Amino acid sequence: MKTLRYTGLLLCLPFIYGCGSKPKAVTSNANTDTIPVQVMPLQQQSGNTSITVSGQFTTDDEVMLSFKTGGIINTVNVKEGDAVKKGQLLATLNPTDINAQLQQAQLANEKAGRDYQRTQNLYQDSVATLEQLQNAKTAMQQAKQQLNMAVFNQQYSQIRAPKDGYILRKLANAGQQVTAGTAVLQTNGAGAGEWKLRVGISDHEWAALQINDKAEIETTALPGQTLQGVVTRRSEGVDAATGTFSADITLTGAKPKAIASGMFGKATISIQHGKTTGSQTWQIPYEALLDGDGANGYVFVTDDNKTARKVKVTVAAIDKNTVTITDGLANARSLIISGSAYLTDSSAIIVQSPKTASK
Repeated sequence: MKTLRYTGLLLCLPFIYGCGSKPKAVTSNANTDTIPVQVMPLQQQSGNTSITVSGQFTTDDEVMLSFKTGGIINTVNVKEGDAVKKGQLLATLNPTDINAQLQQAQLANEKAGRDYQRTQNLYQDSVATLEQLQNAKTAMQQAKQQLNMAVFNQQYSQIRAPKDGYILRKLANAGQQVTAGTAVLQTNGAGAGEWKLRVGISDHEWAALQINDKAEIETTALPGQTLQGVVTRRSEGVDAATGTFSADITLTGAKPKAIASGMFGKATISIQHGKTTGSQTWQIPYEALLDGDGANGYVFVTDDNKTARKVKVTVAAIDKNTVTITDGLANARSLIISGSAYLTDSSAIIVQSPKTASK
């Protein structure tokens, strides 16, 4: 009898153990599904943001100088860095070929004039026809235009300075054969032209940038100094060489003596979103942005401090530790800034203070 009672008791033990362990399992799963996070309130700011870009200084009157016709360069009278005066002779072609063409054109013009005069006399004597007279006149006019073209080509077989300025680059040397239009010298009117910083910008920076946006410019040639400028041009197409857009920032103050063409500079441009589009922006920590791709990214927000919600945002600029957002956060109350890596859309969360999280 005792043996039967003990056997029945042993068979009931697993059921008793199982019933007693269920509450602990439920509590454990509930704790695992709730993710601790930190949040910050979202507040719209003014539409003024900034982007940092870099480029090279240049002027608005740089010009590539070349010969009108091809030939062998006879002389190059300047070197890089030389100051030049308007009309100064900079380079010449070997004159043998162009002088021969000019003499041929002169001889042809003289012959055409004699032929026309002879035909006109014969026409008055009723020996030549009206058609012959007209053809002789046309030939004379053609010869005269050929002579004018030869004179023009001889004039532009020399390169002269278009204005006072400096030689920026020397691209060919004496004895070198060049074709018509090949650049030989690059000059600028550094004393009169406006100085500007030509910078490369991405597609979303191009979209945000506006003419007359103000900028502050720095260069290593002027340590501790800040130059003031304004955006005066945005390119309307991508540069095939760099794959980026470009913009010009024109200096608004006096040109410093330490600035030279080709020198590198760095500019911080203030983008006035509020004035151009009427939109507002948000500044969020860089760590809160997930899956960034160009001008788009994702963040987690919460409206009740109990559930996370994943939203798509538009990125206007990234500067050091902050990101400027222009769209996507209008209907959000708080931004999740810590713990985002463990979240999915609609995850349950528990908000912790920074002090609690550090412990």
